[in-house]
Amino acid sequence: MDGDVAVGVKRGSDELNMYGSSPNSMTANGSDSKKQRLDESPPSRVLHIRKLPNEVSETEVIALGLPFGKVTNILMLKGKNQAFLELGTEEAAITMVNYYTAVTPQVRNTPVFIQYSNHKELKTDSALNQRAQAVLQAVSAVQDGSSPSSDPGVLDLAPPPSPVLRIIIDNMFYPVTLDVLQQIFSKFGTVMKIITFTKNNQFQALLQFSDPVNAQQAKLSLDGQNIYNSCCTLRIDFSKLVNLNVKYNNDKSRDYTRPDLPTGDGEATNKDHSLLGTPSGALASYSSGGGYSSSLSLSQGGGAISPLSAAAAAAAAAGRVALSGSGVSGVLLASNLNEEMVTPQSLFTLFGVYGDVQRVKILYNKKDSALIQLSDGNQAQLAMSHLNGQKVFGKVMRVTLSKHQTVALPREGLDDQLLTKDFSGSPLHRFKKPGSKNFQNIFPPSATLHLSNIRDGVGEDDLRLLFSNSGGTVKAFKFFQDRKMALIQMSSVEEAIQALMDLHNYDMGGNHHLKVSFSKSTI
Repeated sequence: MDGDVAVGVKRGSDELNMYGSSPNSMTANGSDSKKQRLDESPPSRVLHIRKLPNEVSETEVIALGLPFGKVTNILMLKGKNQAFLELGTEEAAITMVNYYTAVTPQVRNTPVFIQYSNHKELKTDSALNQRAQAVLQAVSAVQDGSSPSSDPGVLDLAPPPSPVLRIIIDNMFYPVTLDVLQQIFSKFGTVMKIITFTKNNQFQALLQFSDPVNAQQAKLSLDGQNIYNSCCTLRIDFSKLVNLNVKYNNDKSRDYTRPDLPTGDGEATNKDHSLLGTPSGALASYSSGGGYSSSLSLSQGGGAISPLSAAAAAAAAAGRVALSGSGVSGVLLASNLNEEMVTPQSLFTLFGVYGDVQRVKILYNKKDSALIQLSDGNQAQLAMSHLNGQKVFGKVMRVTLSKHQTVALPREGLDDQLLTKDFSGSPLHRFKKPGSKNFQNIFPPSATLHLSNIRDGVGEDDLRLLFSNSGGTVKAFKFFQDRKMALIQMSSVEEAIQALMDLHNYDMGGNHHLKVSFSKSTI
């Protein structure tokens, strides 16, 4: 093993004793004292994973951590169905734990438990852990784009044969669109082309990356994963093709390098049947540092959420599928806020893009934090997946699930600073009507905003001035044909967030209130 891994120290026995006697200590029927001790574990980049299924592979455990950043060490304890996983940074580990608090992590369709370890780093005895280290080295080599070590006894990964993957979707209870595939796979590198088709009564796709190494990483991480909870399982292998010939850009095929291609079937090029849409701006790029910039908007936060979970969250928001974590609370904790600027109203407007906000409470003794209660756990997860790590009022906002089930209103006369507000009767809720078109327009924060309900007679100059006055710079503007809707592009995502908070529901006169949302398009 390479020299930076300490040899001869077997770790983890104290933790195994601590947790081993009560495998359900993270669940409601566990003892309170053990549960409390788990809750109090400080964050660490080493994570303890329990209740793994028998015969689980090292690769499957590593795959749990891959979407969140670089995995730097692993210790498998197969006799105890446990493992320790070390991530490259503590922030990546925090993002991973926060997310798997919301959505139950599964390996081979079996729920597993993840919590912080007491150890700050993982020191492994190479003789006891040689195979796990070999797999880790092979995976790391793929992450770094280098070739694995050829030392004897170290697992070797053959060079990827092709940048094109063949994807078969088993157990397809819900439709999987071309855009959903693009969002999931662009996590691992630039997706150039996709062709979808049905063969032998199975939905299949051919997907071409710009680099074979990205295809290998995607196959390693995603093969066998479910797109939605307990269904739509990905089966992935390499295609014999090395280049796809795409003739049309439509719902069945897309060449992302050739936006000028015809649709071929009379449909609009940008017609989108998915809830996720195409990520705004450039596609996610492969990072040679081993981390992945997310096609969602979380890369600013130093850790990226699993695109599979985000796809499920978006689908759940439309009521199409229940998340495994759908029983969780609908209350979020937003922290690291700019306490000079933030108000219950601004948080209501921003989080209201992803769900119907019922109550907002800025904490009296910690005014850089707030509790936001949405209608249900699915909306809360959707808001968290899109807003965690976004820059708001100059500070990177952290969003996690709260342990509270509801936000309590203060007793009358006690909230003299107006820190708590009840929005349960607000007419501005976007998702009250079942089947509303708003469900189809849920997109990550982007620099481009979609404006609707524009009053007759209001021109481009009026709207440019209005949005410039919110403190941003308008880079581009485009009216739709009927001039009741428009796209406006700010110079950054942060400016667009600010403008949305300031100007959604802006009174334009004549009973016309401007509607503002994030767009998947660019101008």
